[in-house]
Amino acid sequence: MSTVPEPGEDTAPERHRVRRFLRDNGLGLFFLSTFLLALVGQAVAGRAQFNNQLVSDGLPPVGFGAYVTSSDFAVDVTENWQSEYLQFFLYIFATVWLLQRGSPESKELGKAGTESDEDQMVGEHATEDSPRWARHKDWRGIVFSRSLGLVMGAVFLLSWLTQSVTGVAAYNEEQLRRFQAPVTWAEYLSSADFWSRSLQNWQSELLAVASMAILAIYLRQRGSPESKPVGASHSATGVEG
Repeated sequence: MSTVPEPGEDTAPERHRVRRFLRDNGLGLFFLSTFLLALVGQAVAGRAQFNNQLVSDGLPPVGFGAYVTSSDFAVDVTENWQSEYLQFFLYIFATVWLLQRGSPESKELGKAGTESDEDQMVGEHATEDSPRWARHKDWRGIVFSRSLGLVMGAVFLLSWLTQSVTGVAAYNEEQLRRFQAPVTWAEYLSSADFWSRSLQNWQSELLAVASMAILAIYLRQRGSPESKPVGASHSATGVEG
């Protein structure tokens, strides 16, 4: 059956569903859209920079398709991804046990740890709306209760592994252009290039998290769940606006 509206048929319900979808998913859609725009921008700028280097080395430039499928582009992308997921992985697990007095990024003082089954609504304390695996206290409940951190950690490790593979390929391409011997994957893992790429991203991400946790004690952003209410005390902990 055709879903195309007949002439004069009211399409208001469909427009309402679209508006509701955009409203209910605005945060995710915004960041996914800006991510794609930034990725395209990186590809365009990265190709220009890469071709400038090729021309200066007396080599012909490459097309856009060849660049975005190259190890040079892949290593630049994955080295950023792994640092971002490392940040989330560490933050998720650290905030289980570590507290920051006065920060909305911290749990309330005295609530360090995994908390009780009643607080977490697991097992017999689960509600009708609780996820199915939250009702179990066997391996399903154990895995589900740590699934966010586990997935973040797995994506970090996968991105870091991909960075190492694409990184050694990009590094060896540069070595060959300079008529120098390529290195093995194991040798690359202990190289300055690999650790410089990793650590220069890690330090910036960890500084950003520390800044957010500390600055949110004293500064406010009205209406944001990442901030305390404007009139909340500086010492109020685990309170969101």
